[in-house]
Amino acid sequence: MYLSQTRAVWNISRRSRPLSSLVLSTHLRQRNFPHWTSYFVKYNDIYSDQRGKSHFNWEVDGENYHVLRTGCWPYIKYHCTKRPYQDLSLDDNFFRVLKIINLGLPCLAYGCGASLLIKCHEEIHTPQGKVTIHFLYPEDKGARH
Repeated sequence: MYLSQTRAVWNISRRSRPLSSLVLSTHLRQRNFPHWTSYFVKYNDIYSDQRGKSHFNWEVDGENYHVLRTGCWPYIKYHCTKRPYQDLSLDDNFFRVLKIINLGLPCLAYGCGASLLIKCHEEIHTPQGKVTIHFLYPEDKGARH
């Protein structure tokens, strides 16, 4: 009985949080499709439907982005650059293997360090509610490089 109750609570909790892919797409739209952006989002604020992806293409309204994504507890870090579609499967596999080999320790250190260095925040509005994303420094919203 306890296990089924735990699963039910987990499923309700998961459904009440927006998908990480929705937050990513919404952020890019809110910023009017920037040339690049780099942000952190807390694991607890989203449901990570992009788990296991490290370097991949992400298309939003006809705009393609190369996304570097890594878990760095307590955050997930996204770095997005507007670029033409490319096959990134080799890069994705390389980064995944690299994270496994080093046991994720650099990612953990990165997350702990980011917790001390984050200076800016922005709200992303989704159907499930607001999600706060975090930046190490203010981004120039019109930057090209």
